[in-house]
Amino acid sequence: VQLQASGGGLVQAGDSLRLSCAASGLTFSSYGMGWFRQAPGKEREFVASISWRGGTRSYADSVKGRVSISRDNAKNTVDLRMNSVKPEDTAVYYCAASRTILAGRDSRYDYWGQGTQVTVSS
Repeated sequence: VQLQASGGGLVQAGDSLRLSCAASGLTFSSYGMGWFRQAPGKEREFVASISWRGGTRSYADSVKGRVSISRDNAKNTVDLRMNSVKPEDTAVYYCAASRTILAGRDSRYDYWGQGTQVTVSS
């Protein structure tokens, strides 16, 4: 199983950003998907999740209203769109796959990608 995250980089506060995760080696449409992030010196935290068919989405309070998660089961991809980014959004962002089809914040995630760095300058 491979989860390849991309789209990170250096952006300015207030900009928009789209992260994408391409999955292979699994039946993508049978997995709930999530995005997590880890800032320097901090624990990894939940950002967003989406159920197997995309009907259920969850967001961390810290990003609610600024972030949107979506998936394309035909392309085996899951995207995270971030608007009005803030310096505190700086982190390595990871996508993850869960056998729990209605995966959420507290679900077990079985596979993890390598992460993509997002740096937001003020």
